[in-house]
Amino acid sequence: MLSTLTITQAHDKLTKREVSSTELIQACIDRIEAVDGTLNAIVCRNFEKALEEAKKIDSVGKFPSPLTGIPYLTKDVYCEAGVPTTACSNILREKTYIPPFDSTTRKRLKEAGAISVGKTNTDEFTMGASTETSCYGPTRNPWDTTRVAGGSSGGSAAGVAASEGLFALGTDTGGSIRQPAGFCGTTGLRTTYGRTSRYGVMSMASSLDTIGPICKTVEDTAIVLQSIAGKDPLDATTSDVPVPDYRADLRKGMKGLRVGIPKEYFIDGLDPSVEASVKAAIKEFERQGATLVDISLPHTKYALATYYVICPSEVSSNMARYDGVRYGHTVKNPKSLLDYYEQVRSTGFGSEVKRRIMIGTYALSAGYYDAYYRQAQKVRTLIGRDFDEAFKNVDVILTPVSPTPAFTVGAHADDPVAMYLEDAFMDGAVMAGIPAMSIPCGFSKNNLPIGLQLMTAQWQEALLLRAAYAYEQETDWHTKLPPL
Repeated sequence: MLSTLTITQAHDKLTKREVSSTELIQACIDRIEAVDGTLNAIVCRNFEKALEEAKKIDSVGKFPSPLTGIPYLTKDVYCEAGVPTTACSNILREKTYIPPFDSTTRKRLKEAGAISVGKTNTDEFTMGASTETSCYGPTRNPWDTTRVAGGSSGGSAAGVAASEGLFALGTDTGGSIRQPAGFCGTTGLRTTYGRTSRYGVMSMASSLDTIGPICKTVEDTAIVLQSIAGKDPLDATTSDVPVPDYRADLRKGMKGLRVGIPKEYFIDGLDPSVEASVKAAIKEFERQGATLVDISLPHTKYALATYYVICPSEVSSNMARYDGVRYGHTVKNPKSLLDYYEQVRSTGFGSEVKRRIMIGTYALSAGYYDAYYRQAQKVRTLIGRDFDEAFKNVDVILTPVSPTPAFTVGAHADDPVAMYLEDAFMDGAVMAGIPAMSIPCGFSKNNLPIGLQLMTAQWQEALLLRAAYAYEQETDWHTKLPPL
């Protein structure tokens, strides 16, 4: 099945004329039509436009970039000219919002020749850890359709795992690339804050949001990052730090790397299969020549609480633009302008978005700003310092991605705090603004994928990819396909 190919394999076949871009696109379309009725990973299908782009590429017959002619999936918060973008929210879905422009990432991938096949499911405005807050309903995990695919980039992770696309775009604010990648057995990268442009990507929490790829392999991740990384004049938060050749150092191996093992990430309540798989991965790192170093990140225990003060505060600001005046959901016969706003937002937003708006508005209100938001920013600084100190002694930090494998759909429906705890191992990297990624490292007794998290210092994605690649080459977890 052509849709199971990696980017590297597909590019090789394209350049050898063993397959055409049109055939690759059609293979993904066929796969989506065959399995997505079960998965619910794709919320907008862009098939005709994708086939047109593929035919143009085939007519030229040249594949200068590893991404030329490669089909991919786009999370439904990336603006794509002429393609509906709803953030999986009724406030934009009722009167479908169709952007008149491309996000910078979409534009860069288009310049490389990559072809967007469809938009993927996400928690509403990326607020959630399971896609269960999506107005389209939850995405199902390809390994067990009674389980969630994770969130908020669950549609992207499930789509890649199920071979509906060769790679996908996601966003990571509190773990929304890494957690679903871990749940679905794919590779997901959160970049350094400012490494990739957020222009044209609907914001949740502007000081925390990052974008990145979900792929089948580490090398594919390096290929996509190479195309999308770098300074963007349309996004003032991007940096002009030079973009290295991310594939150049992939094969340097593990020898000489210092790998930190933080005690705070191996806690009571960690699922036994997760603990066993991660500890086996640690032994593999050591076998390959890495030096293991026990470290401490003492303020990590405050990362989750800090995140859930800062994130809702920024949500309350960013969501203010969705008022029903310029685009999206509207209501009839309001009594006043204030009543109009109230009806639009109360009927257009789901419960999780409204919950975060209310929490954030409270935290920012007069009399509470110093007690909550300002204190959270101070703790954020302390968490960042912990990582800065750790990286003076280690090159890479290794932890689990999540405390458990994928949970069942509806397991946390009545307990939002339990859902927030799914981010426990991922919010530290968010507070520090560092790159982190999830790679497959095993399976639970129920045959559910388990993810391994690696983190490095800011701008050290090349080192992160090198360590991940060395581990991947000596294991076969990334080659497993779900029985769908």
